[in-house]
Amino acid sequence: MNYIQLEKLGEGTYATVYKGRSRTTNEIVALKEIHLDAEEGTPSTAIREISLMKELKHVNIVRLHDVIHTETKLVLIFEYCEQDLKKYMDQHGERGALDMNTVRSFMFQLLKGTAFCHENQVLHRDLKPQNLLINRKGELKLGDFGLARAFGVPVNTFSNEVVTLWYRAPDVLLGSRTYSTSIDVWSCGCIFAEMISGSPLFRGRDNQDQLLHIMRIIGTPSDAQFQKLAKEAPEIQIKQFPRYAKMPFQQVLPKASPQALDLLERLLKFDPAERLSAAEALQHPYFTSTGPGPAPSFGMNSMNSMGSINAMNPVGAMPPPPPPSSFPAYGHSSSSAQAQAQAQAQAQYQQQHSQHQQHPQHQSWGHPAANVGVGLGAPPQQAQQPQQGVNRAAYGMPPPGPGMPQGGMGVGQGMRAVPQQGQGMVYGQPVQGQGGQMGYGHPMGGYGHGQ
Repeated sequence: MNYIQLEKLGEGTYATVYKGRSRTTNEIVALKEIHLDAEEGTPSTAIREISLMKELKHVNIVRLHDVIHTETKLVLIFEYCEQDLKKYMDQHGERGALDMNTVRSFMFQLLKGTAFCHENQVLHRDLKPQNLLINRKGELKLGDFGLARAFGVPVNTFSNEVVTLWYRAPDVLLGSRTYSTSIDVWSCGCIFAEMISGSPLFRGRDNQDQLLHIMRIIGTPSDAQFQKLAKEAPEIQIKQFPRYAKMPFQQVLPKASPQALDLLERLLKFDPAERLSAAEALQHPYFTSTGPGPAPSFGMNSMNSMGSINAMNPVGAMPPPPPPSSFPAYGHSSSSAQAQAQAQAQAQYQQQHSQHQQHPQHQSWGHPAANVGVGLGAPPQQAQQPQQGVNRAAYGMPPPGPGMPQGGMGVGQGMRAVPQQGQGMVYGQPVQGQGGQMGYGHPMGGYGHGQ
């Protein structure tokens, strides 16, 4: 084998994960060894994981480099990440709770990876902090696709024995087997709340107890809502539940901003048809506006001697898209609105540029060069006309560091710099509509957590 095993990272029921190094390139990788049974052959979960991850190439999805198949074992070679989100929260959070800028950065990346899966007809079905990996650049990546499934139209009938209990959608808890992308969106909402508070939002002991935990916070659905769910998913068994009034999320998460709470409300809907899609959630004002509170920092920051990340300013955090023209439609702004926004941004840029000249001490941050496009990891077939640039100087943010994902959205100095379609910049080399190689990463989340 062209890889050297270094240290054991974790062990689960079917596989053991090791840190490794390539003999040819010296690249640090993660080796997931799956031991094969002579009678049963290759596990279906491994076949599914390999087939799906070979197609899912995105900066926010862990990269599968290679597969090595022998008579006794199957070895999956993944990019390496230093830790999962759960460990990151434990190490960098205040009792597990992350600062609001980091929450917004990680949530944006989580939704980007999830939206890419859904655009490519894949359900992850096991999103949780232990399965989200963080590398040294602060890039969040979806890992552990062992329960993932491809889906199509018409919707297939799936198993309801999916998703770790605390992150399982209520329709799945009720027995639905005709779910779709909304189950991943529910999990994203649960992870969002957990990053804000430091602890899981719904902590049930079993399916029934988990449903009660959910209803105590978001309220018990009406009889009409239950009947609608049963009509759309006949396999659902409707029982009598206690009548709980909805609890304000502000009371549950007092540290969260109004925009964060509004996004959470739209992700954690009991009825799956009412939940936002991951793509729609990315257009929410929580990501597209800077208030209330400061905008997240997107610059490079130094690593300490242990190589850990400064939780207050994660490297690789991706800038949000330009604000949409309206809410809750989450649509793109019209041409007139774009012209108005461009005029405002130009005036803002001139004001900032004037202030910058008056305060030379700010020049150490620098400004991104004109006509440099920084995208958000869209694949070639999804490269779209970039949105109008974001005046990074107005946010007081440093220029984007090397290794930012690319393809899709342009970020220039003010509104004058408009990159070409789907073009980004990787280490100073323009790339046409292609997600960048983002260093080394790790496969399965939750090593050391019994996955």
